Amino acid sequence: MPTDNPQPKALYQANLRQALVAGALAGTLVDSVLFPLDTIKTRLQTQAGFAVSGGFRGVYSGLLSAFVGSAPNAALFFVTYEAIKRLLGASADGLTQSPFVFMAAATCGEISACTVRVPTEVIKQRMQINQFSTTMHAVSTVLKTEGLLGLYRGFLPTVAREIPFTCIQFPLYEFFKSKYGQYKGERVEPMEAAIMGSLAGGIGAAITTPLDVCKTRIMLSSKVCILDDCSC
Repeated sequence: MPTDNPQPKALYQANLRQALVAGALAGTLVDSVLFPLDTIKTRLQTQAGFAVSGGFRGVYSGLLSAFVGSAPNAALFFVTYEAIKRLLGASADGLTQSPFVFMAAATCGEISACTVRVPTEVIKQRMQINQFSTTMHAVSTVLKTEGLLGLYRGFLPTVAREIPFTCIQFPLYEFFKSKYGQYKGERVEPMEAAIMGSLAGGIGAAITTPLDVCKTRIMLSSKVCILDDCSC
């Protein structure tokens, strides 16, 4: 009889595919539904001020850029997150490992996702404050005036913001989910997990807002900007 069993590998690959598809669909849906709130947040964070940046007008400016980038961004994050969790020995029920496992997995996920997120964020945010009227005009102008690196303006500040955010969010999410599963005595339903994810994300966002403001102002700058010179 053969000694090896292909089922664990097949199950592992299936889980990664599920994470890829689910992450892409979830990211696209969330970014599309909440886009007006994201536009308002960007305009509030600008140095020019909310009213000068557009106020409540044109809250869907930059939606195409967000839509194009949201699926690969979310898919990259969740595939990396799930892969690193398994590599570090995380169990399916989330009960047998330290929160540092989730922190490490989420950190790797954010770094990989930022390779897609940052260029789309640069274009999206500049359109949100009405610097450009179309996505193609924004992309061509940034490439012409700032080069390819212009699309990655704010990469390090973005990573510096996303890592603490995700190191707060995901351990909290996994903790809430495992504790609620123990209390309930059965599987946590998707809607219940969504509520716990919202709570964890809200806490993480509240703590890391100052870093997010710095990241936004650097991305909207047309010249090289050091953190100390951004009026954060």
